[in-house]
Amino acid sequence: MEWLGLRFGELSNGSALLLECSHNGFLVLLAYLIACAGSFATLDMADRLRHTEVPRARTRWRWTGAGCLAVGVWAMHFISMLAFEAPVDLHYDLVITVASLVIALAAGCLAVDCMGRPTISWLQFLCTGVGMGLAIALMHYVGMSAIRSHAAMYYDPALFSLSIGVSIAASLATLGIIRHFRSGNGAMQHVLKLSASLLMGAGFVSTHFTGMNAMNMAMHPGHMFAPVTTNNGQQLALTIAAVTLMILAGSVSAAIADKKLQGKEHDLQRVNALLSQLDQARASLQHAAHYDALTNLINRRGFNQIFADKLLEQQASGGKLAIMFLDIDHFKRINDSLGHAAGDELLTVIASHITHAVRHPDDVVARFGGDEFCVLLALEQQQDAEHLARRIMQRMTAPISIAGRRMVMTTSIGISIYPDDGTTSEELLKNADLALYQSKDSGRNSIHFFSPSLRTRATLELQLEEELRHALREGSGLELFYQPIFDLRSGTVAKLEALIRWQHPQHGWLAPDRFLGVAEANGLITELDSWVLRRACRDLARLSLAGHPSLKMAVNCSASTLGRDALPGEIADALAKAGLKPERLELEVTENALMSNIASTAGLLNQIRELGVSLSIDDFGTGYSSLAYLKRLPLDTLKIDRSFIQDIPASPQDMEIVQAIIIMAHSLRLQVVTEGVETLAQYEFLQSHGCDYLQGYLLSRPVPLSQLGPVLDRLRQRQDPAVGRVGER
Repeated sequence: MEWLGLRFGELSNGSALLLECSHNGFLVLLAYLIACAGSFATLDMADRLRHTEVPRARTRWRWTGAGCLAVGVWAMHFISMLAFEAPVDLHYDLVITVASLVIALAAGCLAVDCMGRPTISWLQFLCTGVGMGLAIALMHYVGMSAIRSHAAMYYDPALFSLSIGVSIAASLATLGIIRHFRSGNGAMQHVLKLSASLLMGAGFVSTHFTGMNAMNMAMHPGHMFAPVTTNNGQQLALTIAAVTLMILAGSVSAAIADKKLQGKEHDLQRVNALLSQLDQARASLQHAAHYDALTNLINRRGFNQIFADKLLEQQASGGKLAIMFLDIDHFKRINDSLGHAAGDELLTVIASHITHAVRHPDDVVARFGGDEFCVLLALEQQQDAEHLARRIMQRMTAPISIAGRRMVMTTSIGISIYPDDGTTSEELLKNADLALYQSKDSGRNSIHFFSPSLRTRATLELQLEEELRHALREGSGLELFYQPIFDLRSGTVAKLEALIRWQHPQHGWLAPDRFLGVAEANGLITELDSWVLRRACRDLARLSLAGHPSLKMAVNCSASTLGRDALPGEIADALAKAGLKPERLELEVTENALMSNIASTAGLLNQIRELGVSLSIDDFGTGYSSLAYLKRLPLDTLKIDRSFIQDIPASPQDMEIVQAIIIMAHSLRLQVVTEGVETLAQYEFLQSHGCDYLQGYLLSRPVPLSQLGPVLDRLRQRQDPAVGRVGER
């Protein structure tokens, strides 16, 4: 029987001579290696297809994978044909041989279609595998039909069918392996890929040699054996193998190079993305650093930068500038009566009024903090500043609806002029501030320009400085007041905070905020701190003799004093002269003092801690401390500033902040003191949320040493300081 040019069944003539044929073992091994190489290259292309997202690149690697599979299978087939050895002369038809290569490409295209689909059903998978298997079998038998010889070729139908089945099975297995390596991952990927290539190569070789085993060659009577010519099959096979390996190696090399390039591109994209995020973060930080979060106006820092630039412009052009300070009259009443939320809403409306009142886009409106605003504008004549100030005051007369109430706010304004009132930003801002205070002193809701007469205040400050020097030198007028610090766990007074007061000859008792600024500005603060330290230690020794041996003393330390290397020695000397143990002294430093020079501060604090003195961070939350540094400093106590407690329980936000600070401090193994406690509700809130100590008018006002004994006795007798103390001043 003959079908499609192939003869099937037994030999047609019993007298025909069956030829003994064999295969060249070296070429068979070479064919297998070529099949494995083609399979490996195809799997590599599938891997590249998985990692490529660009459509053009996906198309390129899809067709490269098809070519690798087709070339590998066809080269394996042709080298195996060259490995076939018969006792007759064999030749190959070039056209039919090329046709078999085209069929191999068709098989590769079917594999490509399967590789390129993101999902494929079992039916599609089965149909593709069967089609690919039939194409490979067709390539094999078309290639065998290219043999030209005097001998006749007959095929065993059973083995012929088996070869087609093997081809289909090998194709299905190949497609399954390819799809696995499109989605596989792991460190064993390359080992698995090599193992899979060996299995795929074995499948293709099995297809070929099953078909070859189905073929028998015979010489019919009357045909003479043609002499076998010189066999160059091995040389041709080596040539085909070399060319095929070069093609496959080039494809794999291109895939490796593309993978590295894509990796670099991905790295570059990640770097660009990180840089973009960094730029966005920098822009956000820049905005946060220079703009007020509530009103979105420029803050003090941003204003100072713009002010410096404007001064340079006016210096070059000879123009004038006006600096206008605004303060909202009686704003504190809004916070006290309606709450901070209403106060924030009011500030937003006022900021809008001021912004809409300015005449030119180049005019700068800033919020310096609280209810204080500043306006900077270029002048053609001095009246322009007054006109703008009056426009602002006119807009302020419009009723504002806040928290269900309609109210009219007023503002006090102080103005200084460049260059008439100063040539530097510091001088001009200071003079505008002096003019603002003049407006307040004049009954508020008014406008004042700076004038030389306002320098009287500066003169008074100078006089105050001289008098403070005299008080320190003579040891007269200065006094320490003490405020108890209550231990919520033991229900006793555990500490006292030493607070300085000055009994001025003309002005009476002065609070620290009246003269500490003068002391800091004129280099007296270090001497003042030293006086407070010595006096506090002496008074604590007296209290010990009076029956209070366990009390600790908290003494404040300024930033200037904290920067002195001699401080540990001075502390040790003060303790020794008073006969006190270091454990009874606690040094309080502010956030800003800690962070002003973190390197030297940390070393100095460690020296103080080695003495046995406790360390406390004061006014926490009002400065700019970094937790990254805070956790490395040898601190014992964290003191929450009164600004966070004064609106509790009316302010849920402040309550959340205080809770967070307490939790954070305890996580850093710091004890927590809350100052400014004045109400029973505040006391109960702090007690319920784990605060360690409290301080404030609920216990006692600061009192001099002579009045401290009765206060301590009263608090010792009363376990709950809140009972009967609400509202006591």
